[in-house]
Amino acid sequence: MLGQVAAAGLVLAFSAALGRAQGPVAVWVESSLARIAATDSPGTARDVELTGARGEVQSFQIAVRSSTPGTTVDGVSFTDFSDGLHPVIPAANAAVYVEHFVHVSQGSPDNHGTNRPLGAGWYADALLPLPVPPLTAGLVQPLWVDVSIPRDAAPGSYYGAYTVSAGGQAVTGTVHLTVWHFTLPLRPALKSSFGIEDDDHRAAIEVELLKNRLAPAVPTVENERIYADELGLAAAGLGVWSGANISNCSMSPAPSVRQFQRQARKHQPDLMLYDFPADEINACTNLYDALKAWARNMHAAGVANLVTMTPTAELFDDGSGTGRPAVDIWVLLPVMYERAPDAVAVALRKGHEVWSYNTLAQDGYSPKWLVDYTPVNFRVQPGFLNQSLGLTGLLYWRVDFWLGPQWDSVDNTGVFGDYNAPGDGKLVYALEDIGLAGVAPSMRLKWLRDGVQDYDYVELLKGQGLGDWAKAVVQQAYRGWRDWSQDAQVLLSIREQLGRRLDELGNSGN
Repeated sequence: MLGQVAAAGLVLAFSAALGRAQGPVAVWVESSLARIAATDSPGTARDVELTGARGEVQSFQIAVRSSTPGTTVDGVSFTDFSDGLHPVIPAANAAVYVEHFVHVSQGSPDNHGTNRPLGAGWYADALLPLPVPPLTAGLVQPLWVDVSIPRDAAPGSYYGAYTVSAGGQAVTGTVHLTVWHFTLPLRPALKSSFGIEDDDHRAAIEVELLKNRLAPAVPTVENERIYADELGLAAAGLGVWSGANISNCSMSPAPSVRQFQRQARKHQPDLMLYDFPADEINACTNLYDALKAWARNMHAAGVANLVTMTPTAELFDDGSGTGRPAVDIWVLLPVMYERAPDAVAVALRKGHEVWSYNTLAQDGYSPKWLVDYTPVNFRVQPGFLNQSLGLTGLLYWRVDFWLGPQWDSVDNTGVFGDYNAPGDGKLVYALEDIGLAGVAPSMRLKWLRDGVQDYDYVELLKGQGLGDWAKAVVQQAYRGWRDWSQDAQVLLSIREQLGRRLDELGNSGN
């Protein structure tokens, strides 16, 4: 305790020495779930309180605003995080990104339900590497900070400081990081499958997804071992496609068992293998026999069958005599779930997996992953809503749907219909057009990551025999696609309740 007090005192003294008065450059902090606008007035908070598990990433935002034209930000730095007793958490564990604003020229479709878009305008979304561009007088430049808690960190109360140097000022704030007595698994409990189509950027996108606890749908085979051992990859899709989708009710003949076996042998033996042969085929009742044939051959090769469709009794048996279903993993949009909740319940009782996915704006009530929706939309589906409904995975059709004349364009009016679905299919940005290599994550990707971490909290409590308690806590505010809180503080409060219970269990040795 004395060591912690001493560490805190050093940081507070450091803050006091640099002063708290706002000069020409104003600096303040916001929650990771705040949507900072370029025109916001300066805030007053400088200090940050973070809590997290070992192996977790916790985030916050720093906002910088200058009243003087042409002000440059010379640097953003962190001290090490220390509790005065254990080895420090290095300053390098705080990664700083520059939030880049993208323009939504036409808001998402408004279905006039309980969850409505914010509309056209400028939104911070792309997360670029430092340095910070010169500040525009009177406008806010937000920065995103990821603090990665080492998997071997000692539980305790750590203190550090950040400093923003700009316009001749050095403005600082403290970061109080509480490391709880439990560890998130390297492999997330929530399974996921996120599509990639740009082969030139495939490896960079795969790493970016995995760093944020989401899995590429068909990972590069040669990289699977390192992905599994260092980044938590748990499953791999084979990428064998039948041609069947919402517009085409026909499937190519099923590959043979030997063909599926050859594909399966390319992958690491400790990964769950699946194939996604058909997409949104609810209306294609003529495909049931073909789908069963595909499933039987997959199953004989040790591969699970994943299909985006509503559970249907006609496909609860693949016809092999084993009693195995033709579809092992049913993947549903919220609107599909709401049309057939009883069928979903039957599939879950039979032990089938049911996942959720998201695209466009299919209804007026469920979470949306379009740029002009509030941050809670991205976090709540992977985490508390999936847990509340008993869903075990998350799918997204594509993350690299780069469209438009500019690298940062998020508009796609006319592509999916006579409307705009800003950012749909685009969770990362390619950077060649601005002279940088690789890809940049979006803020939306970070919010999805946080939802996956929320899912892990509930799963860890299930492992401690407290699954019913955890579900009851979650369902205080997250009961279904039509019944969920859009209040960020409610979400953070529930996450804190779950974390503190896990911390108590870990601290007691249970």
